[in-house]
Formats: sequence, C-alpha cells, structure tokens
Amino acid sequence: MTVVDEIVVKRLGRVEYAPTALAMRQFTVERGEGTLDELWLLEHPPVYTLGQGAAAVSVANGIPVVRSDRGGEVTYHGPGQVVLYTLVDLARRGIKVKAFVRLLEQAVIDLVGARARRRPGAPGVYVDDAKVAALGIRVTRGRAYHGLALNVDMDLAPFAAIDPCGYPGLEVTHTRALGIAGSPAEIGERLARNVAGLLDA
Repeated sequence: MTVVDEIVVKRLGRVEYAPTALAMRQFTVERGEGTLDELWLLEHPPVYTLGQGAAAVSVANGIPVVRSDRGGEVTYHGPGQVVLYTLVDLARRGIKVKAFVRLLEQAVIDLVGARARRRPGAPGVYVDDAKVAALGIRVTRGRAYHGLALNVDMDLAPFAAIDPCGYPGLEVTHTRALGIAGSPAEIGERLARNVAGLLDA
C-alpha cells in the first residue's frame, strides 16, 4: 500500500470478485468526511459480471456469472486484465459523474496513446473499433466505487461467449496486441498513477 497525494493505492493481487465487491460497498458506506480516497489494483479469477442494465446470460464454458451493482452491461474479468477500483469521494472533490467517467477514460487514453478513443454512448476505451478497457461505476451519496478493467495480456476467448458491454459482435483487444510493453502489474501501476494525477489536477 502506498499513499500518493492523499490517495491510497492498494495492491490486492488476484482476488475473488464477490468478496471484493462487498468490501467496496462496505468501505463506501462506512467512510467519513475525512476518509482518504483509495485505488485498488487487482486481478480477478475468470468471472462474468452483470451490471445493473444487463439481462441474465447463459454461458457453456463453466465460468461463473455474478450480478453486480455497478452500472453497465455484461463483461468478463480474468487473469492478465488489470482491474482498478476507484473509491473516490466525488462530492468532496467537486467532480460530476459524467466528468469522472471521462477522467477514467482519459487515464486509459493517456496510457494507450493516440490510437485510443472514446465511443459516444458506449463508455470505455477503443482502438480500431476493438474495446481495450471497460468501465462501470456506482455512485452513492456522492461517493464512487467500482471502476476500470484494462485488458493487458489475457486470454480473450471468454469474451466470445457474451455480447461484451451489451454489443453483439464487439471485438476486444489487449495492450500486448497493441505493442504496449509491460506486465499487468507494471501497466496497473501506470494506470493508477494516471488516475491519481488526473484526480489531483
């Protein structure tokens, strides 16, 4: 754990989705006015998560499907993907929800480079129409949790069993295929620094 500009960065390793989501909710409910914001860097074992807008899905590959309280549709998490959960008091920082979404996207764009772009009405970051980062947050009482999932060096095959983020046929990619050097741990550190820097800008 490190503290950068009053933002705590925790590195949790590979952790199960459900207890991590519960811990985020508890942190958010219990935090006070002076609680420092936290960024949680981690990976999940293979799991599909369904956001609040997602219909139930059936998959035949044995990967579990878990309902989530984040925004958005269905996505896949697995080894080699950097997950950055952003437990941020937006109200205290004076950041509106849409601006926060753009901030998180910008952190990825700054990491990936000029090829990366947003897609109107479809949160996340894309390169040549393939999605490299998914985004889904929850805000309660002005405090955000959940966050970003950036594909770094992972098996992309499980995405084929779903309509990623609710878009049939949406292609996905990862930073390794884009020629961006760095392990998931190294890329995760860069992403966390980008988010922290933008929050303090």
